[in-house]
Parts: sequence; structure tokens; C-alpha cells
Amino acid sequence: MNRRTKIVVLGCALLLTAGAASSATASDDAPRGREAAALTGTAKLYRSAGDDITFSFDAHLAANDNADPMKATGTFEWSHYLNGEGAWAKAKVDCLVTGGKVAVVSGVITSSDLPGAEGKRVGVTVHDAGRHDRLGYSWASTGNPVETKELPKCVSSAPFEKVKKGTGDFTVVPWQPDF
Repeated sequence: MNRRTKIVVLGCALLLTAGAASSATASDDAPRGREAAALTGTAKLYRSAGDDITFSFDAHLAANDNADPMKATGTFEWSHYLNGEGAWAKAKVDCLVTGGKVAVVSGVITSSDLPGAEGKRVGVTVHDAGRHDRLGYSWASTGNPVETKELPKCVSSAPFEKVKKGTGDFTVVPWQPDF
């Protein structure tokens, strides 16, 4: 073999060896798969009367729990004020189901300044529609979470509320169960 051929062969061998080592290392460090479902983000709701309503989500279903949406973890919180009066609450996630760009999350209120709210289960629905996100909540028909009686996990209303322009950044990771 002439010198030029030897250099090309040696160079190819080194590149192949480096590529194999690199891909082995990358696969060892790579996550084993994406999470099964998620709902994250914050937005303010639009109300013509000027209500200040904010919802924030950090809800996740791990890949290992793909078959059981009731193993979801995380929190969500919201506040609603008008003319200086209102309340806030924070809930611990107990269920998360997503489909396409829609998510339903439920949880039990762990802290709030709304009397009687702690310990109540609530649900929220989010439609991640880009610049036109929408939201709904389980207490839509009762007026507040305190008046909701024994809500099952992962139950909410249709996403009927509009998100205030420029505030929505919800992200829904669609669930793909192995049925």
C-alpha cells in the first residue's frame, strides 16, 4: 500500500473507533425515554371586568408510570383577585391525563387563604393552542373549590376561559399509553 492509502485507512479506522466510543458513551448518558405526560407553564386569564387570575402548572408523569396517570407528581397553583379581594391556592398533583394539546390535571389543595379550601380536590383543564390557550376548572359550576363535593381524580370542565393575550406559555406533553 502506498503511503497516502495507509493514511486514509488509518484515518477511517480512527474515525470509526471514535464514533463507536462516542455513541456508546452518549447512549449511556441519554435519558431512557421522555416523560409519559406533562403540563407546565403559567398564564393569566382574560376577564373583561379586569380580574387578575393566574394559573401555574408543574405536573409530570414519569415514563416508568406510563400505565398509571394517578402516579403523576408536581404542583399547580392559582390566584383570583378583583379590586383587592380574592384568594390563592396551591395543590399537590394526584392525576394527569393528556391527549394531543389538552391536559386534565387534578390535585388536593395543600395551602390556601380561602377558608375551607385545604384538603379539597380540584381539577383543571388546559388547551395548549399556541397564542390562543384556554383553561377550565372543576369549580366552574359551583363558584369556588370549597363548594365542590368529593371530586374524583382527573375530572374538570371544558377549557372555556380565554388566556390573556401575551401571557400563555402552557406546554402539554401528550400521553401515549400502552393499551
